[in-house]
Parts: sequence; C-alpha cells; structure tokens
Amino acid sequence: MYDEQAVKSQIEQVEKSLKQTHYTPGEKLKVGIDLGTAYIGIVVLNEQDAPVASELQEAHVLKDGIIVDYVGALQIVKQLKEKLEKRLGVTLLKASIAMPPGTESSIKTHSHVIEGAEMEVSHILDEPTAANNVLHISEGVVVDIGGGTTGLSIFKEGKVVYVADEPTGGTHLTLVLAGSHHLSVEEAESFKKNPIHQSEVLGSVKAVIEKMATIVKNHIKGYTVDTIYLCGGTCCLHGMEKVFEKTVGIKTIKPSNPLLITPTGIAMSCEPFLPSKAHY
Repeated sequence: MYDEQAVKSQIEQVEKSLKQTHYTPGEKLKVGIDLGTAYIGIVVLNEQDAPVASELQEAHVLKDGIIVDYVGALQIVKQLKEKLEKRLGVTLLKASIAMPPGTESSIKTHSHVIEGAEMEVSHILDEPTAANNVLHISEGVVVDIGGGTTGLSIFKEGKVVYVADEPTGGTHLTLVLAGSHHLSVEEAESFKKNPIHQSEVLGSVKAVIEKMATIVKNHIKGYTVDTIYLCGGTCCLHGMEKVFEKTVGIKTIKPSNPLLITPTGIAMSCEPFLPSKAHY
C-alpha cells in the first residue's frame, strides 16, 4: 500500500546520500544503475534498503531509452562508480538495471555497460516496476516519464498485468520550449529546470503534457484504474500532476522528488553482496 510519508522519507534520505555517505564497513550493499536519457544515476543501499551513497550526472548518451553512445555511457558509469568506491572505500561488485518497457532488445547493450564497468548484472526489470519497489502500490498505474520515453505499468493485486512505453518525454518538452521562446535546446533545458520559471514552462508545454496524459489514458482503457502515480525526472515540473489528473480524469499522485524514485527502486532489486576492499 502506498505510504506518502514513507516514500518521502526514503527519497529524502537518497537525496542526502548524493552528498553524505552512510556506510558501516562489513555490511552488504545493493546497487542500482539508472541509464536515463537525461541523467545517469547510481544509488547504493544497504541490505535494509537504507541509502548509503548516490551519484547523479547529466548525460546525453541515450535516445528514447536506447544507448546511442556506448563509449560515453560506459565512461560516465565508470566515473560515477569510481566516485562511489572512493567515498565508500570498497569495490562495488554487482548492480541491477532497468529498461523502458518494450526496449528488451537493448538489454545486451545495457548489460555490457555494467560489465564494462567491472560489475555483475544482478537483476533486470522494467522502469515502472522498479519504481513500484519504492511506491509499494498494489492497485493503480505507475507512469515513469524520463527524458525520452513514457513507460507505464498497471498493477492489480500487486502484480503487473500490463506494460507499455511510448517515445515521448522531457526532451519533447524542451524542444517545444525552445521553439516557443526562441532559445537553443541547451538554453531551453536550463530554462525548464529553473524553479523560477516553472509556471511559465507549464503554460508553454501544457499541450505536450496533455498529449502524454492522453497516451496513458488510451493504454489504460479496459482496466479499472483509480490512481495514477507519476515518477521520472520530467515529472519534477511543478503542476504536471494536475494536468494529468484533469486530462485523464483519474486521481494523480506525484511523490517527492520523482527523479530519484526509479533508481532507488532499481537498487532495491539488487541481490545484496559483500563488497571487496577498494583497489584505489
């Protein structure tokens, strides 16, 4: 069952772990690597799923959930892994990964990135299902909107009964914003993320969000769904959940810091392992 305060508390701890390290030598660890269109993130948890350390970096090595720059993706994962290993004083041996639904053909490439960074792939799952490791919903639909894709999983009695993915996400919002404000893509991306401009951004991209919501509405036809749960970096846009709720006509919840929901859920799926001593 979804517990708003529990989710908020866990994600706040993950936020803190971007700068703070909470590792007790000798404890087993769980690692999740989120290869996103806009960001690559690594979350490290202990065996009780408490955040230990995390790293996050902007990246443009994927398009619509598919790796288009393998060398770049590998380099970023290696760099983030090295930062974490230096913070923890141990070597990370395993990691779980997640894919947008419908991109299973890219599993090998994603796995090669993890293996290239000298880690064993512990578990592979789809992104909305990974997010639900944090949300703990038994009924409803989890919608994960990243930079390039919108994925969704419908849950009934705690089990996934339907998954889908569409090639639309935060990148499309940025392109619309660039056109309407006569900005470069880079300038539009910075403008979009600036808290000062949130209401203006929402007004400019509302039609695109309504289209995303309509896509979700079409996918859930035929299913009894009473609540939508939003996650993914694109959902950080203030007021996005209200546009979804009005368009779909279904109660829509956006948890605290939706950017960190999926990477945390990916880490929760990892098999706990005892790290080896760092080689630095």
